[in-house]
Amino acid sequence: MKATTCITLFNLALLAKKMKTLTSEHIAKIMIRTTNWLGDAVMTTPAMAQIRASFPEAEIVVIANPLVAQLFTCHPDCDRVLIFDKRSKDRGITGFLRFSQQLRREQFDLALLFQNAIEGALMAFLAGIPRRGGYPTDGRMLLINYRSPMTTATKELHHTDYYLQMLAGLGLEGSRPPLRLASTEMELQQAHEILGGGRWIAINPGASYGSAKRWFPERFAAVADQLAEKHQARIVLIGGPGEQQIGHDIAIKMEQPVLNLIGKTSVRDMIAAISCCSLIITNDSGPMHVAAAVGTPIVAIFGPTDHTTTSPLTTDFTLIRKPTPCAPCLLRQCPKDHQCMTAITADEVFAAADAMLGAR
Repeated sequence: MKATTCITLFNLALLAKKMKTLTSEHIAKIMIRTTNWLGDAVMTTPAMAQIRASFPEAEIVVIANPLVAQLFTCHPDCDRVLIFDKRSKDRGITGFLRFSQQLRREQFDLALLFQNAIEGALMAFLAGIPRRGGYPTDGRMLLINYRSPMTTATKELHHTDYYLQMLAGLGLEGSRPPLRLASTEMELQQAHEILGGGRWIAINPGASYGSAKRWFPERFAAVADQLAEKHQARIVLIGGPGEQQIGHDIAIKMEQPVLNLIGKTSVRDMIAAISCCSLIITNDSGPMHVAAAVGTPIVAIFGPTDHTTTSPLTTDFTLIRKPTPCAPCLLRQCPKDHQCMTAITADEVFAAADAMLGAR
């Protein structure tokens, strides 16, 4: 055989290897390393549905921190959740290596990395997972062997499309499924028992990323009072343990009765409570995306964050934001006058919420 023929056959073999897609291989067990933020994790659920559609017989196991894990303990596109708690049992290099060895015993066929950090790729590599797919970000080029192309346009996609595009780059293409979360009948029943009868409006005044994303307690209180009076509605405050002071500040300023559940519920309880509400008024945060996933109408207040990439993926929402020269800055704390938030008045938010409630 001539040398040129050998070279041609070698090039064809390389091309065939590059064209090989995940769907052409036998995949029985999949590890998904999800993101560490609640809202981002909710926005991965369409991609999870795509994975399920691509590998309907495979077992899908999600790796998540303790908070995010609660999203997937009852989810149709997840068979099991393994908790990676690097603040406790999996702390430090020893904990990380021990957890990676636990994953090795699982004998996964494929790892799909929604988390952009090198951590997930190193974890999958040490676990001996033969197929490791994701974006080549954070210096992990050599740790993943199925790489989805990363371009400037990719970075500008809505987060939901960002994760779907990652899969498309690996050969797992399909339609754009909706966000999806699920509650059990018992969880919904317990939520109804806690809330009681009547029409409920949820107020989510926190945002775990930083104070710059938070609208002002006194304005939330003013809007809640007006809505409660006009629509004979009941008000429930929701949020995490680190936001209890914000809830207290709102409750003491309100004239109408309010049920303050901030810091008193699990993520599972929060999902069920939001499902029972007629409307949620919220900052750009995890509960906003939870509401979109369970079909609760939303009034979303945006300040320093980019609404083109993190707006709620639903048609039943009103987005309120004020264009300012410095927004979106994506900063945790505002170094200036917080103009993007101070410019949003209570009257504007009330009008948006009033219109949505009236339409329903």
